[in-house]
This record gives sequence, C-alpha cells and structure tokens, in this order.
Amino acid sequence: MKLSATITPLLVSSFAASKSLSFFGSDQHVLDDLSVPGDNPFHFCQDPNDYSLDIKYVDLTPNPPSPGKQLTIEAKGNFTKKIEKGAYVNLSVKYGLIRIINQQADLCDQLKNIEEECPVEGDKTITKNVDLPKEIPPGHYTVLADVYTEDKERITCLEASVHF
Repeated sequence: MKLSATITPLLVSSFAASKSLSFFGSDQHVLDDLSVPGDNPFHFCQDPNDYSLDIKYVDLTPNPPSPGKQLTIEAKGNFTKKIEKGAYVNLSVKYGLIRIINQQADLCDQLKNIEEECPVEGDKTITKNVDLPKEIPPGHYTVLADVYTEDKERITCLEASVHF
C-alpha cells in the first residue's frame, strides 16, 4: 500500500498541473509524438487534443527517481473545462505482469494532496515533494492513470514505465 500512497500523489500531481510516478526508465518509449512535455517518462494514451487538461510540462527531479529519496514534481497545465465533484481517476499499476493496484479514486479527494480542491479550471502550476520509500522492490512497473469527469468525459490519460 505504500506504493499506492506514493504513486497516487505523483499521478494526481501530474494531471492537477494540472502529471506522480526516471523511476521510469528511458529505455522504453511508447510513441514519441505522445510524450508529455518536460523531463519525465509520461506518455499520453492518445492524442491529447481531445483532453480537457492541456499539460504544458511535467518535470521530475531527480529523473530518474530513487527509492529512499525525495522526488519533486513540478507541473503546469490548463483545464479547458471546469472539473467538478464526481470526477475520478482509474489507476492501474503492474509489477511485471502482476497487477498490484487497480482502483478508482475520487479526483477531488486526491487534489487535496496538492492543496487544490474542486471545482478546478484554468491555468494551474503545482510543485509537490514526495518521499519515496526505501522498500520499493526492484523491477519493472507499468502505470496507467485514466481521468474522467462525472459525465465520463476524459480529462487526461497518462501512462509510464517505471524501473527501480
């Protein structure tokens, strides 16, 4: 569960920039044209022009992150539509082929971790420090965060590969 507590704020920070979790190795590339701007391992799931969150950049320091160290996430983006209560994030984390997290979380509750609250709209810049636990098992992690409004309109969708 410590991993969930670590990854969730990272991902929430990212889309609250409003883009959490290289612990993501640079040896795997999804599609370069879908890369999230900035110093990070994130990729959009599809063309981000369809999303209501326009992510300007997400920077992770250090990149790559290390277990037992502090990770700083700085992100900037623009919510082109007002995000209100009822928005949610579907979060999936796999360790190798094993799914270790598969949960749906209330986005507005998660935004409180970065001192934001619903409704959210317009330009946002966030900085979040996260202390990564030393006990993260070495290996390959795959992270997917798919974020929707209450009406099931996609806000953003991000994916990354994580190597510890």
